Amino acid sequence: MIAELGHFALILAAAIAVVQMVVPFIGAARGWPGWMELASPAATAQFLLTAFSFAALTYAFVVSDFSLQLVVLNSHSDKPMLYKISGVWGNHEGSLLLWVLILTLFGAMAAWFGGNLPPTLKARVLSVQAAVAVAFFAFILLTSNPFLRLAVPPMNGQDLNPLLQDPGLAFHPPFLYLGYVGLSLTFSFAIAALLEGRVDAAWGRWVRPWTLAAWVFLTIGIALGSWWAYYELGWGGFWFWDPVENASFMPWLLAAALLHSAIVVEKRESLKNWTILLAIMAFGFSLIGTFIVRSGVLTSVHAFANDPERGVFILMILAVFMGGALMLYALRAGSMEAKGVFGLVSRESALVANNILLAVSCFVVFVGTVWPLVAEMFFDRKLSVGPPFFDAAFTPFMVILAAILPIGALLPWKRARIGKAMGPLWPWLVLAICCAALAWVMQTGRSMLAPVGIALAVWLVGGALAELWVRAGRGDLGSKFRRLRNLPRADWGKAVAHAGLGITIWGVAVLTAWQSEDIRVAQLGERYEVAGYWVELRDVRREEGPNYLSTTADIALYRGDREIALLQPEKRVYPVAQMPTTEAAIDNGFLRDLYVVIGDPQQGGGWAVRTYIKPFANWIWTGAIIMSLGGFLSLSDRRYRVAAGAKKSPRKGPETAVPAQ
Repeated sequence: MIAELGHFALILAAAIAVVQMVVPFIGAARGWPGWMELASPAATAQFLLTAFSFAALTYAFVVSDFSLQLVVLNSHSDKPMLYKISGVWGNHEGSLLLWVLILTLFGAMAAWFGGNLPPTLKARVLSVQAAVAVAFFAFILLTSNPFLRLAVPPMNGQDLNPLLQDPGLAFHPPFLYLGYVGLSLTFSFAIAALLEGRVDAAWGRWVRPWTLAAWVFLTIGIALGSWWAYYELGWGGFWFWDPVENASFMPWLLAAALLHSAIVVEKRESLKNWTILLAIMAFGFSLIGTFIVRSGVLTSVHAFANDPERGVFILMILAVFMGGALMLYALRAGSMEAKGVFGLVSRESALVANNILLAVSCFVVFVGTVWPLVAEMFFDRKLSVGPPFFDAAFTPFMVILAAILPIGALLPWKRARIGKAMGPLWPWLVLAICCAALAWVMQTGRSMLAPVGIALAVWLVGGALAELWVRAGRGDLGSKFRRLRNLPRADWGKAVAHAGLGITIWGVAVLTAWQSEDIRVAQLGERYEVAGYWVELRDVRREEGPNYLSTTADIALYRGDREIALLQPEKRVYPVAQMPTTEAAIDNGFLRDLYVVIGDPQQGGGWAVRTYIKPFANWIWTGAIIMSLGGFLSLSDRRYRVAAGAKKSPRKGPETAVPAQ
């Protein structure tokens, strides 16, 4: 009964989405206030009904209702409760319902917190958001219904994919979807602005918090996915340039570019066309990511589905929204005249360079991701584009971006002199060069990766500190610290986020350049050396978990004669799913991780054991956490709140926007 109510609520939400798409749009075009006002209650009702539908599906998983086909395919009565709940979105249908839930949530939030938006703009934003929702409601109801019943329910389910039965991956999809789907609202703002024929400083203030929120959630989601891959898959890496990894990384790059471009629109009313285009493309790449995950055209361990019919449906959604948006952009772009004029050396120019580097790096990742598909379709050749291509093609853009970022942050608007901006940065530049030279001397190899990464990390963190110090103004130390404390949270957030990027660059560069790896057949009681540490395989035994069988090893790690850790890596087999997994054991440290993996027994005796010494591994995810904290700090600034973003103007009436022409 509850499942049927959930299905009915989903259908009703789809019907309300159709009304919300049509009525406010007509009202905005005709100037009818009553029709425009319908958008807000419709958005709220749409969210509440979708939330009820999602709660009904969650209840079915929690109580193991095996009359639902989705529960049978993705759950089991012996599964821990956390994974029963995460099983709701650990599949195509449930994850799509989560997508729609977050889509309606952002629409409802725009209705709740958009009180100061001009009525026509708000109506059009909510109408476009509803149009996106209608497309996905149609997708889920026509091709991916999560509430299908079975005529004869089985006694138990087939279990969730064992790789997904992990805390890191339980929370990874919701955060990723908050980022993916959050970009739908920036898309709606862009289309509404094109329909209005107006993009100004107020529009830049309205769109920035939504862009920032999407970027922050994408950062958290990508970091959780990387962390899961690091400790769960047992291959010892944190990023493989997998198609689905790339599918989330590309919108992240464009969201970062959009965030910085919106600053120029708000402060200087420049880059209007570019900002609108970025808003369209950022959501477009979110849809491309959905297509990659759910169509089966590209193989990935992360993919949810491989149904070509569903892929065609998503491709149609992508074609309609991106094609329509770009056509509207082509028609309206001429009306968005830039007002701000700036010199070649200015903060505007630095932000333009930032946007170009981020957009081109996104294009590089996109080409590398889809090229195997293109080669197979048009040239009948099977190609593999792996980490060597991405590392070589993508890294130079990030190096240039990190190099110019601290300078650009200190340049004034309109016109500037690089020499003056470099004044507070010279000590940090000298320190960065000295750290790079020290790393070069200390390392045994001759790779430039670690020295360059360390130099860029010190440069970014030092640049963030220098920017805060400059913003504190002149005077004695006491007054400067008081002004530092009173700086807007957005200034602190920007500095924290830039510093977090530097810390992540440090971790990636040093780990990649200096990690040590040892793969061997180890005998019980044997002790061997890896990069100054001693490793001993003490015992291997069979154990039984809640819903799996485990081969667990005891591996002792020594520094000299002192035991510093006893690690227990596992190889698990899930009998219901008939699938093995590898559980790495990691001794985490501030300066290094000791990482061991137990393999299969060998014919001549002994066990395959892989050992890694990974310097500064945790700095990768620490930097991502710091970047996210910087984003949340900025969001907490009252100037970023949507309700506080309205353009101050004399009260001439309720209508402040230019009607559509």
